[in-house]
Amino acid sequence: MQSENKIIADFVKIANSAAGTLAGMGREAREQARERMREAMGGMDFVSREEFDAVKDMAAAAREKLEVLEARLAALEAKAK
Repeated sequence: MQSENKIIADFVKIANSAAGTLAGMGREAREQARERMREAMGGMDFVSREEFDAVKDMAAAAREKLEVLEARLAALEAKAK
């Protein structure tokens, strides 16, 4: 009976060691993936939300002015005919 318990105990030790090793490998892989993403993203130029909103507002204002100018041009063209 003692020998069976030793075999089971050894098996449990091996299983625990394997589980710990796999968990460590998973953590290491995650950290490497994060680091690679940081490196890849670091070379890109991103704008802040405030800058994006400012440019968006400028584009909307320019679009409104364009519509007014197009209407004035159409009126002048109609008057010229």
